[in-house]
Amino acid sequence: MMDNRKRRKICVECRFTICMKPESHQRMYVHDFDDKEGSATLVFSLPEKVGALADALKVFEKNKVNLHHIESRPSRELKDCYEFFVSCDNVRGGLQETVDDLKGCTNHLQVLSRKHQDQKDGVPWFPRMIRDLDRFANQILSYGSELEADHPGFKDPVYRTRRKEFADIAFHYKHGEPIPKVKYTDAEIKTWSTIFKELTKLYPTHACREFNHIFPLLVDNCGFREDNVPQLQDISNFLKDCTGFQLRPVAGLLSSRDFLAGLAFRVFHSTQYIRHGSKPMYTPEPDVCHELLGHVPLFADPTFAQFSQEIGLASLGAPDEYVQKLATLYWFTVEFGLCRQEGQLKAYGAGLLSSFGELQYCLSDKPEVRPFDPAKTSVQTYPITSFQPVYFAAESFDSAKDKVREFAAIIPRPFSVRYNAYTQSVEVLNSKEQIIDLARAIRGDLSLLEDALKKVE
Repeated sequence: MMDNRKRRKICVECRFTICMKPESHQRMYVHDFDDKEGSATLVFSLPEKVGALADALKVFEKNKVNLHHIESRPSRELKDCYEFFVSCDNVRGGLQETVDDLKGCTNHLQVLSRKHQDQKDGVPWFPRMIRDLDRFANQILSYGSELEADHPGFKDPVYRTRRKEFADIAFHYKHGEPIPKVKYTDAEIKTWSTIFKELTKLYPTHACREFNHIFPLLVDNCGFREDNVPQLQDISNFLKDCTGFQLRPVAGLLSSRDFLAGLAFRVFHSTQYIRHGSKPMYTPEPDVCHELLGHVPLFADPTFAQFSQEIGLASLGAPDEYVQKLATLYWFTVEFGLCRQEGQLKAYGAGLLSSFGELQYCLSDKPEVRPFDPAKTSVQTYPITSFQPVYFAAESFDSAKDKVREFAAIIPRPFSVRYNAYTQSVEVLNSKEQIIDLARAIRGDLSLLEDALKKVE
């Protein structure tokens, strides 16, 4: 789950910066904080005693290391201990000294580089294996249970407690584990039902043909019904059978770089909680209604799945400015994209397909519709708290995929990448031997194609 804004406030007592959850309306992106010297997340354990955290924070203060985010949970490995996840930067130096000092007062310490620079070519770190997603899954920019004062559920203690339950499920999740099933309450099912009934009235006339082909399959195979909130694991199993895509629960907002990296492995980070029941047709951040009704159906379409993965692959190792451009492309396609079918505009973006109001608005004569052109689309500005004044229409998913590939070719990075579906890993192509191996694989596929064509003649 991503959002395209981030706010911070200064804690006077501790003098460190805390990431605050952005205010947005079903928006998926967060800009990374400005960090010229690289940043890291430290994971350390402290004994459960008064003042333990305060002593640790003094180490950061002494070495002038700025903290961007901090959170805690009971340790699953060490008895009577708490684990702390601290996101910090090294703008003033002192990170190494902080690590050395913490080793003397913590039971366990691990450093996870967020923008680790490769020693050879200065390329930002990116995951190579699908299990590497665990490395940044909890480097979230705000915890899922944190709510702004104007959030519909801010003054509802029951809702806030429930949100924390969902966030904790995602926080403890590791790749390869089954996603825990959730028993949704009657109130949550009622909220889902209200949204489901209204949106399904519009899908036949407003959604693209691929969406309308897949949606009944979700009803038959995954429990998409008015009176039932589907389970992430059931949907993930279905998607994996269709296109290799799978869902992963997320505890809060991820940066654009981290979220897009997940798409490179055909992994979609999904929320599991439901918006507050007082405003069923509005949510200030992505919820399971947005994810399941907006995103999920098209991840079962092979061409759209490939298109989504192309954006993710293009982001791996890309400079920050190009990650932002790719995030904007994602915004105007996967989130708010239109396409032309049989001479008519249809919606395929999740932000449209999960919003009753904007789904009607986007196909009216009010907004401007431009042809999808990655070079222009990637720099287009957009509002985040109102309907879009400009949309981009693709001629087809295949056409959009080819254009994204062409755009990716201009990204300045000293290698190409290829996803290996057999090993669920990303192969970096930066040597003659690797390119020869790729040519052999392609030659084998071409032989298979030739053989298949002969048999159908």
